[in-house]
Amino acid sequence: MSYVAPVKDMLFCMKELAGLEALSQLPGFADAGIDTAEAVLTEAARYCAEVVEPLNAESDRHPPIWRDGEVSTSAGFQQAFRQFAEGGWQGLQHPVEFGGQALPKTIGAACAEMLNSASVSFALCPLLTDGAIEALLTAGSDAQRRFFLPKMIDGTWTGTMNLTEPQAGSDLAMVRTRAVLQGDGSYRISGQKIYITYGEHDMAENIVHLVLARTPDAPPGVKGISLFLCPKLLVNADGSLGARNDVYCASIEHKLGIRASPTAVLVFGDDKGEVGAGAIAQLIGEENRGLEYMFVMMNAARFSVGVQGIGVAERSYQRAVAYARERVQSRPLDSSLAAGAAIIHHPDVKRMLMTMRAHIEGCRALACVSAAAFDTAHHHPDASVRLASQAFHEFTVPLVKGYATEMSIEVTSLGLQVHGGMGYIEETGAAQHMRDARILTIYEGTTAIQANDLVGRKTLRDAGELARSIARQIEATEVELAAGSSAAAKAVFRWLQASREAFIDVLDFVVAQGRSQPTAVYAGSVPYLMLLGQLLAGWQLARALLVAEEQLVDGECDAAFLHAKVATARFYAEHILSTLPGLRDAIVDGSGSVGGMAVESF
Repeated sequence: MSYVAPVKDMLFCMKELAGLEALSQLPGFADAGIDTAEAVLTEAARYCAEVVEPLNAESDRHPPIWRDGEVSTSAGFQQAFRQFAEGGWQGLQHPVEFGGQALPKTIGAACAEMLNSASVSFALCPLLTDGAIEALLTAGSDAQRRFFLPKMIDGTWTGTMNLTEPQAGSDLAMVRTRAVLQGDGSYRISGQKIYITYGEHDMAENIVHLVLARTPDAPPGVKGISLFLCPKLLVNADGSLGARNDVYCASIEHKLGIRASPTAVLVFGDDKGEVGAGAIAQLIGEENRGLEYMFVMMNAARFSVGVQGIGVAERSYQRAVAYARERVQSRPLDSSLAAGAAIIHHPDVKRMLMTMRAHIEGCRALACVSAAAFDTAHHHPDASVRLASQAFHEFTVPLVKGYATEMSIEVTSLGLQVHGGMGYIEETGAAQHMRDARILTIYEGTTAIQANDLVGRKTLRDAGELARSIARQIEATEVELAAGSSAAAKAVFRWLQASREAFIDVLDFVVAQGRSQPTAVYAGSVPYLMLLGQLLAGWQLARALLVAEEQLVDGECDAAFLHAKVATARFYAEHILSTLPGLRDAIVDGSGSVGGMAVESF
């Protein structure tokens, strides 16, 4: 079955939850109203469905090939990426000054979801390039921006992020790659980086590597890391491409999923290029501030990975619904049909499909609202509003990344379950979604790393002040729900209130014990992230229910869509929010059992 982008739901989230019309009144966003959003999303949906999605299954079966340091991508990827670049999609959110369209992240995130629904493997290349662009916009010199950004924004060149090394993993304090200053102000880099997504490929003229490395006199640990710009091909003074740099792809990984995305092992300084030993690079910003700059790129990537989770989950859901409509097996329990019925009539299949749908719509709404906060933080004329919006966006990034990716594993697993035994057969396509989703909770920081960030930087740093302010906003939505008369509004009110109260109990525990008993708090950090992510997603669905019920009363024409919104919000409350008091108990009372067994007994 073909992918159909959920444009209607995306536009609903933008207009009714993220306040796109208000965003379009901000400086720089004058042409970014709902009409523009609809036009852009419609064209993105066409490109993803017609150009990218047809490549997904075949590229999974026939992944890229490495030979003598060169990588040939799967059939069709070169042409699809050329169309992506020519369509201006890489520059959607980036400054007009460098050739972009400067549209809000709120619109860009929806387009990114579609691209990931079509092919997670294909979408990874633009994702990493976006992050590299953000890092150069933040810390690059005028010359670096002038030379590199236009070519990256128009898709002629792509970008990578080089952090991980064989001995380091996520512990960047252990990075050993060296960068030695030369007489002309450049640096020579030597070392090895692993898990470099699209570190080598044939879809663009050049690849711009952003590399974490240490100078010889750098202090130990993360305080001694610098960020360098190291292109595959050097760029001449006139902007033309020059000599092959000394960075070499030693191999690509053979993976469980996202098989069509070449994940490279890169060797710097092995005298394999045309410039002698050591890859020639430029310092980005100041020495020893590399981790600070890289976090700009990493935060953008973490949000984008959460959107990847939503995208692959949506594709899995659509495939499961199509199969459930076609697969005939057994009569309904209520004997409403005399003969066998499509399995979508059976209650447990409905439960699975509703679980998938509710998780996806909750995460989509949360990501959309987070993206709108990012846009407000960068464009609102009032400094206090910018500051508050930035704080909200940063608070929600680990939730979007952590919850949406964990959600994608559950949803794609349910998608396989709906297919029954056929789901385990690769030809149905259900298994690929599950395999592709499995990496999302790992890269750009595992769920535990997101949870530790949520506890340490986002909660304890201000003693829970921002978290409590969000809880007060949720409570205001509860007041609106309590005033409603429908059974759906009452059910959502009940469980949203219970979930918020459970969160406050956990927040009190985290703040009270975070400094004195950190092991007890961090033992429940991932459950804390999941509780908070699901609470905020449920909050957005509650807001959606209020809008939908009001529009139904006003006689809005798309009654089926609005009734589905109400039904989804109620299901989320009764089947997902209802589990949060149990998570509270596990976090507050269960830390002792996490460490209760001796290491030797495992």
